[in-house]
Amino acid sequence: MGISTKVSARISTQLKKYQKVLAAAKQRDIGEADTVTIITDFLSDALGYDKYKEVSSEHAIRGTYVDRVVTVDSKKRFLIEAKAIGVELKDAHVKQAIDYAANEGVSWVVLSNGAMWRLYNLRFGKPIEKTLVFEIDVLACDCKNDDIISCFGSLSSEAYSKDTLTELLNEKQTSSKYRPRVSAWFASASSGHASIARSRYINSLLKLKNPNCMALGSSFQRSRELVTSCTSEK
Repeated sequence: MGISTKVSARISTQLKKYQKVLAAAKQRDIGEADTVTIITDFLSDALGYDKYKEVSSEHAIRGTYVDRVVTVDSKKRFLIEAKAIGVELKDAHVKQAIDYAANEGVSWVVLSNGAMWRLYNLRFGKPIEKTLVFEIDVLACDCKNDDIISCFGSLSSEAYSKDTLTELLNEKQTSSKYRPRVSAWFASASSGHASIARSRYINSLLKLKNPNCMALGSSFQRSRELVTSCTSEK
């Protein structure tokens, strides 16, 4: 996705740091206001935003409120709806931010309780459609995982001009389009024709330039090799 080495290293380092911060906060069962403070600090420390200039407090538009708005060069990039760290996130929680986003024409909304981060893409119509782009549990994630870093990197200050959120959405949609089909093939009986078809399809995925498809192809290739190995040992 083109996230620089410097930004990737910063995100990885800060994720590890915030795992400790969030674990302590969860143990204390802090409220929403304190959770918002941690989220704001994370936006600054991990994602590179100036929390005094680019991260603004609760806004009200036509009676609709949102907890945080991230603005770069006078353009609202994404909104954040925050919940207390002990609250389990639900899709319904993001409705308030969606209403605000509709009034402002902002297509990206983050729902977070500090530990869990969800990114939604909005398509404005009747009704408004929302797509969950990613969901990351910071407490449980691998801080060095490329996909985790790529997801947070797409939200970073440096990635703003690269339109990486749209790129990330396209990649996630492409990989999700391929995954059910390949999964079904591996779940089916191992007939000769099915095996050949699976091999051809995996090879086609590996040839695609889309990194998610290539990763998916590699994953299923390793799965196929493992199944073959286990079968031959019987």
